[in-house]
Amino acid sequence: MAILMDKNTKVLVQGITGHQGRFHSKAMLELGTKVVAGVTPGKGGQRVNGVRVFNSVSEAVGKTGANSSVVFVPASLTEDSVIEAIDSGIKLITIITEHVPFQDMLKIRDYANMHGVTIIGPNCPGIAVPGIGKMGIIPNSTLKKGTIGVISRSGTLTYEIVNVLTESGMGESTVLGIGGDKVPGIGFIDALKLFKQDEQTKAVVIVGEIGGDEEEKAAEFIRKEFDKPVVAFIDGIYAPPGKRMGHAGAIISGKTGTAESKLKAFKKANVPVAKNFKKIATYLINKI
Repeated sequence: MAILMDKNTKVLVQGITGHQGRFHSKAMLELGTKVVAGVTPGKGGQRVNGVRVFNSVSEAVGKTGANSSVVFVPASLTEDSVIEAIDSGIKLITIITEHVPFQDMLKIRDYANMHGVTIIGPNCPGIAVPGIGKMGIIPNSTLKKGTIGVISRSGTLTYEIVNVLTESGMGESTVLGIGGDKVPGIGFIDALKLFKQDEQTKAVVIVGEIGGDEEEKAAEFIRKEFDKPVVAFIDGIYAPPGKRMGHAGAIISGKTGTAESKLKAFKKANVPVAKNFKKIATYLINKI
């Protein structure tokens, strides 16, 4: 069944009339996504890639039954756009936008939690479910329906690793790019809990990076509660000491967040850490 998206997912695109919204909504449609509406205030009545544009999320939901949203609006407008979507009854929101202010994301996450809304992102490639569709920017050509779940903090590495899984013939159940900002929506453990219950998913790839302690927490969860094979890949593991990584979440504090601490945590959880992309496929082929 995959996770978060299914055949009943009806997507609206906030910011569909902008360059990114136009380009990626077309790719979403080509993958089979049920994109039922776009929203850009003041441009209601237009059509983008055949999709009707509305002035507000509430109007779009009322007319189309949209239940999910993907956000391509500027960072300064993201908080208001997401709050509008939540207030309109949207339950799954993917925020592609970069540079969303820290304080804005704190408010968004708290408000979403209050209303039982799942947030993916920000600053992420989104989610893709081969055979169902996608909400975001993961390239269609890399995807193949299969049995491997992917959870990633890195956008570009997601595409590379998914392509390796596809070329190996295993394919993906769900690809989830959670982003690398300091205040993310859904995290590794949230996603692992969903993959644990998903019958289609036979194994999981975790793509982490130095900085933060989310990988260490995920490793401990896997050790205690996750019963499917897991392979990890850590970006920045060979970065020279003192070098700053690109994501806002890539901050090393004390003894956590280092490459050493993440490797140690995954070793304790009996999770192999691949040294290159092809090794990921090799590990998985031997496990499933």
